[in-house]
Amino acid sequence: MDKMDFSSVKLKRNRNHYGTRSPLSVPTGNFSARRSLLVAAAAAVCAMLRLLKSILTQQLSSPSASTIPPFFSLRLLSTAVPQVLANPGAGGFAVQDYLVATCGLTRARALKASTRLSHLNSPTKPDAVLAFLTGLGFSRADVPAAVARNPSLLCTKVEGTLSPIVAGLTGLGLSHSEIARLASLTDYCLRTKSVVAKLRYYHHLFGSSDKLLRVLKVSPCLLSSSVGTVVEPNVAFLRECGVPVRHIASLCVNVPRLLTTNPERVRAMAACAEAVGVPRGSGMFREALQAVAFLSEEEIAAKLDYLKSTFRWSDAEVRIALSRYPSLVRRSKGMLLRKSEFLISEVGLEPAYIARLLVMLCLSLEGRLRPRYDVIMFLMANGLLKRVPKYYPVFKATEKAFFEAYICPHKEAAPHLAEYYATACRGEVPTGFTLTGTKNGL
Repeated sequence: MDKMDFSSVKLKRNRNHYGTRSPLSVPTGNFSARRSLLVAAAAAVCAMLRLLKSILTQQLSSPSASTIPPFFSLRLLSTAVPQVLANPGAGGFAVQDYLVATCGLTRARALKASTRLSHLNSPTKPDAVLAFLTGLGFSRADVPAAVARNPSLLCTKVEGTLSPIVAGLTGLGLSHSEIARLASLTDYCLRTKSVVAKLRYYHHLFGSSDKLLRVLKVSPCLLSSSVGTVVEPNVAFLRECGVPVRHIASLCVNVPRLLTTNPERVRAMAACAEAVGVPRGSGMFREALQAVAFLSEEEIAAKLDYLKSTFRWSDAEVRIALSRYPSLVRRSKGMLLRKSEFLISEVGLEPAYIARLLVMLCLSLEGRLRPRYDVIMFLMANGLLKRVPKYYPVFKATEKAFFEAYICPHKEAAPHLAEYYATACRGEVPTGFTLTGTKNGL
């Protein structure tokens, strides 16, 4: 084809009904001017489309648009401004804008997620994935959570990967809403087909979908760990140590990494639990294993020395205390010191007595122990009690039992005692009351 001679093209001058020249008319033969004009017109159209996209985005994000499904929002935007989304400029597909306007991510999360989607040059695959998730019943909150957790989800093949995985998970008894929760908890949920076999094992281990989801919420790494070489050996070892299968789920909630840790490390933790005085097979072994998990031998030894010096315990008393209350190893030094000063120095209890009755160390100092002690001291000072009661039953009693034994019988002699006690138990300093030795003190 012969090269077109644009200089010979004759353009008619377009005039409107006022007789003025049309904005798009150019002098005949002036190719450079016509090209500049066309570029300016294209820029004006793009600017108009960007403005339209901005208006639609604001409308879709307004409260009145809250019932519009994410995929329907996507279709509105892609129909109204296809060129803006598909080709906003030299950068190609606007991934960040798509994640914000269509998937519901915040701008900050979209910026982070877009680094894993830089290869996308069109919304075709993401559209198909969002349509599939919407069809499953993913809510407006489920979609942003799943995409933020696993941005690559938007590139997953629907027929080849997502559909078979969902069918497998449904076969395990998981509902679509539970699958949506899984997708928001771990990026492994909808990634590969092998996840179905892993979830089948964990579903059987934990006994229910509810327990499975609760464990995965705190330990999503279960799905990325090897079941055959790591998880199964650890489960078998825990059962050998006398931990019932029904307790393994709660153990994983409290110590998320226990099942996914190298089996040799788990065996070392069990040895530490035995070293503090809790043998395998005992009812407290699970609590002891939970208490010493991921603590070094040096850290455990230092805490034992602190317990001995703080509560004036002998080696035998420390072993008695830990065999009944292994979580003492995890208690802060400040808390242990305050309770020691109160129970030994203020109340006057013997160290051996405390070692045998460790429930007192589990109770709140400011919310229970001290308010009840103050009540007993007031009653004794005013002659309302004939003898000092044993403090362990006083501290251990339920609120109802304590009221019936020490407050209700003295309503006339101390009408404000109940108010004082309730205020003190809330951790507040009672105003207008004093614990004195007179009957009018409260």
